[in-house]
Amino acid sequence: MKKLKLVQQIVDQGVVAVLRGETPDEVVEMAEQAIEGGIKVIEVTMTVPFALQAIEKLAKKYSSTTKDASKFAIIGVGTVLDPETARAAILSGSEFVVGPSLNPDTVTLCNRYRIPVMPGVMTIQEIQRALELGVDVVKLFPGNLYSPGMIKAIKGPLPQANIMPTGGVSLSNLGEWIKAGAVAVGIGSDLTADAVKSGDYSLVAKKAAQYIEAYRAAKA
Repeated sequence: MKKLKLVQQIVDQGVVAVLRGETPDEVVEMAEQAIEGGIKVIEVTMTVPFALQAIEKLAKKYSSTTKDASKFAIIGVGTVLDPETARAAILSGSEFVVGPSLNPDTVTLCNRYRIPVMPGVMTIQEIQRALELGVDVVKLFPGNLYSPGMIKAIKGPLPQANIMPTGGVSLSNLGEWIKAGAVAVGIGSDLTADAVKSGDYSLVAKKAAQYIEAYRAAKA
């Protein structure tokens, strides 16, 4: 049941922070600021050097099952290309797995351990295959190649697909994606760019709060 609960929590939160950085400590700082700003679903990408260290540190500090609101967050891993990487991240504390593409072996492993997996997809064929493999949420990636109207087009033949656009989602278009039927959105560099440029990571918390406000407005 934990997998189903995690999927529901991710959908309820609605916004996933996709974090990249130069060091594990930098990514941990970004994550802590994002959580402080209200984004409670954190995806640490495997392109971060020693990414597993960041995942482990965050997983020890935050939990999806805690009753302490200040410690609640769902820590996951992104840019997973193969099942070996997925298993290593799970052992480090990752509670969900995201990939840039659909790798059936990675999906099989995640299903084996009852971990939510969100593979990247671009076509109807890929989405159908993901559904057949037991995927609950697919990542429409890169989202900046599409308009929010793509979700309506997909849901014509595949109304049962749960779609999370990632890449190109911004404060200006988040509402359009949600109203079009996205179950959640992934936010990447727009969340952290100002902070990285200025060295002031509190800007991540401020931008995160803006994203949460935009999400709630769209849902309302």
